Amino acid sequence: MNSVIDDAPFTSFHKWLAVACSGGPLLDGYILSIVGTALIGMTPQLGLSTTDTQLIGAAALVGMFVGGALFGVLTDKIGREVMYTADLVVMALCSIASFFVETTWLLVLLRFVMGMAVAADYPIATSLLAEWLPLRQRGTLLGFQIVAWYAGSVLAYLVGYLMLTLFGHGSWRWQLASAAVLCVIFLIIRQRTAPESPRWLALHGKSEKAAGMIEKFLHVRVDPSDLVEAAHQADPVSSGSVLELFNAQYRKRTLFCGGFFLCQVAVLFAMLTFGPQILSSFGLPSGTWMDTLGTALISLVFLIGCLPAMRLIDTIGRRPTIIWAFGLMILPLLFIGVWPTMPAALAFLMLCVYAFCCGGPNVLDWTYPNELFPTHIRATAVGLATSVSRVGAALGTYLLPWSLDHLGMGTTMLYAAGLTAIGFLICLWGAPETMGRRLNAASAVSGPVRGAA
Repeated sequence: MNSVIDDAPFTSFHKWLAVACSGGPLLDGYILSIVGTALIGMTPQLGLSTTDTQLIGAAALVGMFVGGALFGVLTDKIGREVMYTADLVVMALCSIASFFVETTWLLVLLRFVMGMAVAADYPIATSLLAEWLPLRQRGTLLGFQIVAWYAGSVLAYLVGYLMLTLFGHGSWRWQLASAAVLCVIFLIIRQRTAPESPRWLALHGKSEKAAGMIEKFLHVRVDPSDLVEAAHQADPVSSGSVLELFNAQYRKRTLFCGGFFLCQVAVLFAMLTFGPQILSSFGLPSGTWMDTLGTALISLVFLIGCLPAMRLIDTIGRRPTIIWAFGLMILPLLFIGVWPTMPAALAFLMLCVYAFCCGGPNVLDWTYPNELFPTHIRATAVGLATSVSRVGAALGTYLLPWSLDHLGMGTTMLYAAGLTAIGFLICLWGAPETMGRRLNAASAVSGPVRGAA
């Protein structure tokens, strides 16, 4: 089965599956970013304090921490199919309910539930995608998922900008509810793709169904008995747990995946959620099209930076790409920290440099955990890495407004540079090389997994 999937020709089925699986990341980027523009009108209308703003900004991230840890384990135990559409339905309903909120705590609760639903989609969709993709396209299309995240973020700021321009600050309810439209679109797309992984099915004794899916989508007929044998040779354990991620075999991989992810997104999410506030601190008028559109442009640079990184991970390798990217990400943050009164145009340029260099770790956020762990704990690993990263993202999002108010821009950016430097050291210590390796070989623990930078 491994060779059948890894060596399969790349077809329209794989393309549609990649698009369908990108719905969760795209909605994540949209939901987390749209609140940045919605807060412009929401703050005066609901009388929000700084604490209220912090809670609203961090609620979805806290929900993602809970959802990632919970649903990753469930996905490995009950399969990828069960929650493949249910999570999008929950996101749509919460988005619509956000239109009617009148209190801060209700909005915080809704965004917490939305965060749980988004986090559920990551282990479901990325594991499903990794377990269907041919070897040659695996790195690129797993990296494409983060491109979808930034596409959602850019779209959110553009929608927010248009609504603010056309309908004023009172459009914040429509901004929050607009995510429901995207949920419906991806619900429709997902109806034409595979809902389950043949690797997971074979591992759990459902070889007949696995063989049927391979024949239906890859047009290759295989013997069901061969699938069972191949599945248990590659992945002899049929059921895993979070604790298994911390045994001697997987501990280093687990710490690496969660560590670099946390250090990256703690800065990144805070920057995107409160982008207008950051740009206004450099002199751009607050609450206008300038800071909102400026943040959208920075989000677009984040997306653009992923494009060369998607090629680099399949040419020079995963390890050198992530190490060099983290090293370069430190420099613009350090520059702003040392010179916090720089002209707004130069500050904007530095933020764009950071955003472009961030493409390296971005495209490996879900590539690494999907490649480094076997089928029986793959979704658990993705869910845990997502949960750990959202701890950093929630803290960064919660603390950024306070830090800007009490410590100033310079000190805030120096702390951001320090956290990014820790991520750099984590990559030097633990980043493996999985380029060109079959999925079962990349996740195996018996052979060498580390490569030279």
